[in-house]
Amino acid sequence: MEIIYTDNDIVVCVKPQRVLSTDEPGGVPDLVREALGDSNADIRTVHRLDRVVGGLMVLARNACAASELSRQIRDDEFKKEYLAVVHGRPECDIGEYFDLLFRDKARKMTMVAQEPGKGVQPATLGYRVLDHRNGMSKVRIKLETGRTHQIRVQFASRGMPLVGERKYSTLEDDCEIALWSCRIGFAHPMTGKIMEFELDPPETYPWNCF
Repeated sequence: MEIIYTDNDIVVCVKPQRVLSTDEPGGVPDLVREALGDSNADIRTVHRLDRVVGGLMVLARNACAASELSRQIRDDEFKKEYLAVVHGRPECDIGEYFDLLFRDKARKMTMVAQEPGKGVQPATLGYRVLDHRNGMSKVRIKLETGRTHQIRVQFASRGMPLVGERKYSTLEDDCEIALWSCRIGFAHPMTGKIMEFELDPPETYPWNCF
């Protein structure tokens, strides 16, 4: 587990792909405790990344910090940006996607709904195409809402599944999903200082194609 920053209230780390964000054996908090050399450390998850997604996460080191970071997330004060590689290319190089999403808990899948209804939630993201080659596009994404599998579903529903996608694509890519938490920004839960962290994805396929 790579630690980017830590103090008495927070820890910013790099979540490996295929590791759960939640506090259980082998989950991110467990790996953070191991990296800090304290198996009894108070480490609390305040936001999640899909199991298959890697990149920047911030965790709280006490109840007060967890409460304040959770408030910022609820009030849309917590900034999250992602990098992705998708098959194809969006019609516009800069744009916004809006959908109504429904979470099928039994199938553990998120789907686009055609009209409002029970369990249907609005989902919005902004994107910018950074590069396009070999039939793929590298895209920077700013989440306006944080629905489960939102990025993956919104691009796949438009015929542009993420490279390495397994759940929402019929294509067979020989790589991990190309979705990376590249930037987080928030106010320090105790001091109020604006904290911003940015990290590039690993130099592996398909990232190394750009």
